[in-house]
Amino acid sequence: MQVSPSILASDLTRLDKVFGSMDMSLVDYIHIDVMDGHFVPPITFGESYTQMVKNLLGEFHPQPGLDVHLMVESPDKEVPKYFSIKPSILTFHAETTHFPLRLASEIRKQGIRAGISLNPATPLESVENILDSLDLVLLMSVEPGYYGQPFISSVWDKLEKLADWKKKYPHLTIEVDGGVDDKNIEKLSRLGADIVVAGSYIFKAQDINERIRTLKKYS
Repeated sequence: MQVSPSILASDLTRLDKVFGSMDMSLVDYIHIDVMDGHFVPPITFGESYTQMVKNLLGEFHPQPGLDVHLMVESPDKEVPKYFSIKPSILTFHAETTHFPLRLASEIRKQGIRAGISLNPATPLESVENILDSLDLVLLMSVEPGYYGQPFISSVWDKLEKLADWKKKYPHLTIEVDGGVDDKNIEKLSRLGADIVVAGSYIFKAQDINERIRTLKKYS
C-alpha cells in the first residue's frame, strides 16, 4: 500500500517542522489539496504554495513525490500552472470539465501522471470509456472540501467495481481519499486500492510515523 499524507490536516504554519518529524522513507507522496472556493467552499493552496512544498521536500532524501489534487471549478485553466512544478500525479475532477481526454493528454505530455477524481455521488460509468487515457482514478470517500469526515460506505461497491475494470487496464492506479484509518485500511487493500490519502488519521496523532506504518503494512 502506498500512502499519500494530506498536509491539509497538518500544522501548515510549521510545515518544515512537520516534514522534519516524518520518516520520509515511509512516505510515497505528499498530498496537496488545491481548493478554489468555487467547486468546494474552502480556499486552500495554489501553485505558489505547491512550489514551496516541493522546495521544502527537496531537502529530504528520499524525496516523496507530489500528489496534487485539483478541487477547482476550471481545471482547464488551472492544470497548466502546475506543469513547471512537475508533480508526480496531477488529478482533476470529472465533474468539472467537458474535455477530460484533452486535459489528461496535456498532463501526460509533461511527463506527469494524469488522474481523474470522482465525488461519492458521481458514477464510475462517467469515466469508463476514457480509462485507457488515464493513469489514475481517485475515488473520494468523503464529500470534498473538508478533512475529518467519516468514510462513506457506498464507495466500497465503487472500489470493487473499479478494481474489476482494472483487469482490462492493468496500468491504472486506484487511489482512495477520505476517512482512511486503521479500521478500514485492510478492506481498502483487499478490494484493490493502490494508494490511500490520509489526513486526520496521520497528522492528528502523537506518532505520525507509526500511523503511516499501520497503513503501509497492508498489500
